[in-house]
Amino acid sequence: MVNYLIVLFAVTNIFFASAERISIYIRLIAMQGLLLCGIALAGLSEVNLGNLIFIAAETIVFKTVIMPYLLFRLVKTSGVTKVHRLSMPAFYNLLFSIFALLISAMIAKSMLTGFVSSVFMTVALYTLFVGLLLIVTHRLIVSHIIGFMITENAVFLFSVAVGNEMPMLINIGILLDIFAGVLILGFFGLRIRSNTNEITKLKD
Repeated sequence: MVNYLIVLFAVTNIFFASAERISIYIRLIAMQGLLLCGIALAGLSEVNLGNLIFIAAETIVFKTVIMPYLLFRLVKTSGVTKVHRLSMPAFYNLLFSIFALLISAMIAKSMLTGFVSSVFMTVALYTLFVGLLLIVTHRLIVSHIIGFMITENAVFLFSVAVGNEMPMLINIGILLDIFAGVLILGFFGLRIRSNTNEITKLKD
């Protein structure tokens, strides 16, 4: 079951590379939050009530509800609905994304150990590359925020990858995720007070 969820998570990364509308990015972020919740719960052999509440609150409440809501507010305020016209075309992003998937599989295979799933590692590395690709190839601040959130999801997947052997890493990964999310929210709160040009562009 968990492998199917991981593969579906990888599919959302492919859509990130090919989409050109900000609203699709935001919906994909919300979908990844739901998938992360399922992956974390299905990937751990033992889940107590405290961990269950902790994981559900971070993935469903924070990633699936709060952050998408704030991102939609940012889009509504800025009036931006598509990626910047000077950003890399979706076709080339898709090619880079597929290449990143192949590289991730090769790296995961070389790092293969007895207790870490190669599927987990491949998708985690692939998610990291997709987030960095979105940050590097896009010019809008909204796209950069989403790129940082994707890299956070990669960190979460890395922690889940070794969660069966070291469950405490799940909590550490979640805490790191929340910390990074708070920084993003702080950045969001500062930029939302600026004018429209400052909100939508990182630089002139």
